[in-house]
Amino acid sequence: MGEVKQLVVGEGEDGIRLDRWLRRRWPHLGQTQIHKLARGGQLRVDGARVKADTRLTAGAQVRVPPLPEGPPPEAREGISSRDAAFAKSMVLWEDDEVLVLNKPAGLAVQGGTKTTHHIDRLLSAWGEGVDRPRLTHRLDRDTSGVLILGKTPDAAGRISGGFARRKAQKTYWALVEGNPKPAEGVIDLPLAKVGVDDRERMVPVDSKDANGKPAVTEFVTISRAGPRATWLALRPQTGRTHQLRAHLLAIGHPILGDPKYNTPASMAVSAALKLQLHARRLIIPHPSGGLIDVEAPISPEMKAGFARFGFELAEAAADPFTGSRRR
Repeated sequence: MGEVKQLVVGEGEDGIRLDRWLRRRWPHLGQTQIHKLARGGQLRVDGARVKADTRLTAGAQVRVPPLPEGPPPEAREGISSRDAAFAKSMVLWEDDEVLVLNKPAGLAVQGGTKTTHHIDRLLSAWGEGVDRPRLTHRLDRDTSGVLILGKTPDAAGRISGGFARRKAQKTYWALVEGNPKPAEGVIDLPLAKVGVDDRERMVPVDSKDANGKPAVTEFVTISRAGPRATWLALRPQTGRTHQLRAHLLAIGHPILGDPKYNTPASMAVSAALKLQLHARRLIIPHPSGGLIDVEAPISPEMKAGFARFGFELAEAAADPFTGSRRR
């Protein structure tokens, strides 16, 4: 069970919830366990009783009671040498604090009831415990591209903080049905979650709806394939679930190959194409200073879309938003 620990919250973890802070260090802890420890007063911050969702401040001292050990390495669902090699093949950039992967389309970031093959599991290729990289954001299963992780709790906290404070500049590429008019703009539509499990989806709601959360997406046209399809660069200013997919459907130009956010017209144009959405580039502060600027080559799924409509990589500027008339 171990012993009582007094741990200090790192600068990069300022504002994080206590339960999330704990799970970064002890991933095997369940939410019920954490709530029970908090209710019993065994978890304390600067000597005071706290709740599981208490926000921590940098420099605060967290009392952590003896915790049940996680399953030993030999009892965990290990990965084969083949899976480890696959995990390493996704690396776009890596140093002592940061790991950046090119996530393939079709591979989930985290597991679930019916999902056993996912990024989180493959992180065993880097080790367990303190050596295991930590997720800092998400991509949909069928979205390919840049995924950044922290290799230490402090680095993960700083990267997550960069996303939370909107210091990250994310650029996605998407092929959509039809031709958006105007060719560039801002989609400012709050989104709310409806349905459950596989039927869950995000829908636009009125700004006064208590269930809605602000969602803002910039878009710029890169190229058009006649009236059928358009290649867009997208820059989300918020990070809602399915935001880009829901926003493009809302303006009448759903992303091609999308099995959930579509119209009869987009399905007809898509034919056999998979989801045409790719996290192309990410610029974000490095935990130790400076900037991380990483670009992911397009996936086989996107290559199929480019080939279908005759798009060429050379048509895209390094930053399609630089020449935007709104800048």
